[in-house]
Amino acid sequence: MICLQNNQLELNQSVVTIGAFDGIHRGHQALISKAKAQADSYGVPLVVYTFDPPPKVYFQNQSMLTSLPEKKKFLEELGVSYTVFASFDQVYASRSVQDFIDELRRMKPKEVWVGPGFHFGKGKSGSMEDLAEYFNAFQHPVVTCSNGEVISSTRIRELIRHQKVEQAYYLLGRKPYALTNAQ
Repeated sequence: MICLQNNQLELNQSVVTIGAFDGIHRGHQALISKAKAQADSYGVPLVVYTFDPPPKVYFQNQSMLTSLPEKKKFLEELGVSYTVFASFDQVYASRSVQDFIDELRRMKPKEVWVGPGFHFGKGKSGSMEDLAEYFNAFQHPVVTCSNGEVISSTRIRELIRHQKVEQAYYLLGRKPYALTNAQ
């Protein structure tokens, strides 16, 4: 997997999936796997476009679920060809919808995949509809656990805050570190 910063990647063809991907939880894994299957069907590279730090960490001072080295490791294990780690700061957050679309166009995506509720650009002014004007854009459906609750980074943070670590790690799709080492 090749890691780059924003505005560094140009490709002849690709499939791109975009998101904060904090935690690379089961919902993220489903989205990335779907995009990977599409990239494989076209015979093109899969690009994950993500942010460092994730927007909620930057704007809301939320805890980060996955460190950058862990995120890179998990993305590589999912078969990602390229990862763009956009340096999320005040300058990046003020980018226009068109700036973001122009950057994506340089990757020549055959498809763009996002999760539910995806927004981009200054003040979250860009939406799925904006992506669909320029690309074959698709929104992956919400992923829920067996009891029907949505799997999200917010929910995982809440479980960790209430010391329900095993439940949190189940939603992340991996075992807690202590349990992994004990086996």
